[in-house]
This record gives sequence, structure tokens and C-alpha cells, in this order.
Amino acid sequence: MSIYLHFRAVAESQIRDDHTWLAAFMFEAWENDDAEYAAGIAHSINKGWDAVNDLYAAADALYADADEPWNLPIYGGRPVSHSADADPSDPPLMLLEPSGVSQAARFLTTVSFDELWNAVGAKFSALGWTREEHLDHHRDLQEFYGQAASAGHAVVKAVWA
Repeated sequence: MSIYLHFRAVAESQIRDDHTWLAAFMFEAWENDDAEYAAGIAHSINKGWDAVNDLYAAADALYADADEPWNLPIYGGRPVSHSADADPSDPPLMLLEPSGVSQAARFLTTVSFDELWNAVGAKFSALGWTREEHLDHHRDLQEFYGQAASAGHAVVKAVWA
């Protein structure tokens, strides 16, 4: 079974802070993922997003004086609560507002992937995760968040199982 963390950049003025509406929006975005990925407004990580977050967590120790939070790219944002009439099978959703998107983009462009990997790579390699796959995730997230920040967009995140 595959499980994905799906990211979708969108103008804040075009979204509603309503779980049912956002779930429908994200479902439509998921159905159009290939086109939206090509357009630079969507991204997804299959299963391994927690490991990507663990990679970024190394920044907490490496850059103790850093102003930018390392948890924004993966888990950043606020949960969007289910309303009383929401379908309980709708995915968990998070909303990262434009200021958080900008912070995430800055973090991803300023953090040294090599320093992060040097701090945690041995542990990751022992678990079968490769440097190349994490570098690919990092580069993809840099591009995605960079484009979203440049456009002043928010990012909605959904977990699909």
C-alpha cells in the first residue's frame, strides 16, 4: 500500500479554511498531480516524508542559532480541523501560510544538504535510505517551495493512503 504526503501551492485568497472544502480541493489536485507537478504547483513524497523530516531535524543541532525552523517543509503549518459534517475518511490536512512558505524556502536554500547528510547519513544508510533519494527530495522541495514563495502562495498538505 502506498501512502503519500501531497503538497499543493495555492493563492491564499483562493482557499477556504474549511476541511470539507479543502479535502475536495486536494482530491481534485491529486487527480491532476502529473500536470500540477509539471507546472510546479504540486509535489508529493511517497512513504519517506518522515525520513526527510528527520534529515532536516539535524539542522536543529547543526545550526543552533538559526532563525529558520527546520520543521516547516514537511510538518509545518496548522492542522485544518474536520467540521462536524466532514467525511471522516477525508485526509488529514495542514495549511502553511505564505509567511511560513517563505521561511521554508529560505531554510531549504540556506541549509547545507551535505552537512545534514554527514550528521545522519550513516543511520539512514543502515536503514536502506540512500543519499541520492534524499538529495532528490531536497532538490524537489527547494524548487517547489521556492516557486510557491516567489508567487506568495500558501501550501496545503494532505496525507493520502
